[in-house]
Amino acid sequence: MKSKDYNKFLPKRIVCLTEETTETLYLLEEQDRIVGISSFTVRPAIAKKEKPKVSSFIDAHINKILALKPDLVIGYSDIQADIAHKLIKIGISVWVNNYRDIKGIKSMIFQLGILVGKQDKSLALIEIIDNKFFEISKEVKTWKRRPRVYFEEWDSPMISAILWVSEIINSAGGNDIFSCISHESLAKGRIVEDSNEVVKENPDIILISWCGKKFNKKEMINRPNWNKINAIKNNYVYEIPSEIILQPGPASLLDGLDAIHSIFKEWNHNNKTTT
Repeated sequence: MKSKDYNKFLPKRIVCLTEETTETLYLLEEQDRIVGISSFTVRPAIAKKEKPKVSSFIDAHINKILALKPDLVIGYSDIQADIAHKLIKIGISVWVNNYRDIKGIKSMIFQLGILVGKQDKSLALIEIIDNKFFEISKEVKTWKRRPRVYFEEWDSPMISAILWVSEIINSAGGNDIFSCISHESLAKGRIVEDSNEVVKENPDIILISWCGKKFNKKEMINRPNWNKINAIKNNYVYEIPSEIILQPGPASLLDGLDAIHSIFKEWNHNNKTTT
């Protein structure tokens, strides 16, 4: 079947309930198909200017979505199950991804590419991502020691890194001190019950991304006994913008990986751990 024949089967009016599919469609140059986005969308910046906002993360304006006459709504995770359920009952086609790792992010990029007739372009984007990971992996293999890293997604309660973030930390040259719980899909499974657990693990670097909330460094360093932690004693505490690490899409695997690797690279240089 010629491409002009199957184009009529592709979705023409897509609502994206989370940022990562919006960014991916823009990267695939298929943004004209997007008719509605999440209010949390930051990337690309132009999306907020030219696309109607119809949802947050856990809530959506169902009537606004219906008014846009979408032929596909794309969501993310079981947290958006209620939104999906309402739309499906009304008769709207819904695609909800529920991945938590790097492989899943790349699968989403590929599958979305197929959905909009841009399979080759999606594979090219995945190849760019794979090449970046490969180049960084070659570099970090030369390091004598990798920094121990604590990543905090939320402060009260303290929540550690989800799986794709933990994988990015490890790929960027660090060791996630709580990688053992990173596979927990829900945040409640990644709660660090006692802040002294972090003191005991004594990370070399602390990365903060409080899910859109502004980081308060003074609040963190004044936690009981945290002045004993190497990362705080040596001022290796960094805030990572949520939109480039907590978004399970291209941003995390490109800009997020770069940002975290740059931090680890500086630590590596200052601690003279390369061969």
